[in-house]
Amino acid sequence: MEHIDTTIRRREFVGRLAAGTLGLIGMQAGSLAQDRNKRQSEATRQRTTFVYKRVGNLDIQADVYRPAGDAVCPVLLWIHGGALIMGDRGGVDRRIRTPFLKAGYAVVSIDYRLAPETRLPQIIEDLRDAYAWLHDQGPKLFNVDTTRIVVAGGSAGGYLTLMTGFCVKPRPAALVSLWGYGDIAGDWYIKPSEFYRKQTLVPKDAAWNGVRGPAVTTRARGDKGPGQFYLYCRQQGLWTTNVAGIDPRTQDKELTPYCPVRNVTRDYPPTLFIHGTRDTDVPFEQSVEMDNELSRAGVEHKLIAILNAGHGIGDGEPKLVASAYAEALAFVEKHVRGSA
Repeated sequence: MEHIDTTIRRREFVGRLAAGTLGLIGMQAGSLAQDRNKRQSEATRQRTTFVYKRVGNLDIQADVYRPAGDAVCPVLLWIHGGALIMGDRGGVDRRIRTPFLKAGYAVVSIDYRLAPETRLPQIIEDLRDAYAWLHDQGPKLFNVDTTRIVVAGGSAGGYLTLMTGFCVKPRPAALVSLWGYGDIAGDWYIKPSEFYRKQTLVPKDAAWNGVRGPAVTTRARGDKGPGQFYLYCRQQGLWTTNVAGIDPRTQDKELTPYCPVRNVTRDYPPTLFIHGTRDTDVPFEQSVEMDNELSRAGVEHKLIAILNAGHGIGDGEPKLVASAYAEALAFVEKHVRGSA
């Protein structure tokens, strides 16, 4: 009997040892898989920085993110927001960058000279030069197919995205405007903002003191100086005058080359809009107006309204927001790869 008990105990020990070994092997395998996924993820997020333009001593740069591997990729050109006054190329919306990288796109995020030290005509020059650099040098420098360029951006980056619909050649395959705008001569920008005038009014001298200096391509959104300047411009209805350097009250026609809503033709690229219906910074109606113009011109387009969401849609219903970004990728894929 004792012999049998000993044998059973030995078998139980061996069983536990085997189970433990298998568990350890399983843990190691899981850890290896996690490490492999992490390395793949890191490879996907790999960033290379290029200078696409120099103005005097100022380097104007672009960051390129590529999927892992050496395959020739279609490319998404990302343009950051910040009222053309703040921000930089590091501010890529991850809800765009991550799924597009996973779908096999390279993502190129550009800087441009910021206002008011640099006025809108020169900012558009930077935009054109960045697009030309991407188109001409992208295939050699980072192995992309520049017959398949998509442009996307948020807020002021959405505005610049809509500008590429008619101010660059060849035209992009598709555009994605996130809470952007197509009319810088509209009342929303050239008249005092009721929303921003609820805040303490910024004196003119305090506003301009924060933005005097040489041309720059990067400003943190939390910087008080440029933030105060933007607030002052909105409170006084002077954004267009101070950023474009064109007075909309006396030079309206001169703003036409800088208003996408006035430049929609049948050749305009297919465009998808995402916008919150309670946006207090860029009115939802800005996307509605562009959407209507595209309908008039017979251009394929889609407007996704995020109900009750504000600027940036961070307060939007999560499922609606996730669905909107998924639709954006599907819309782009249709026009880049012909997939439904």
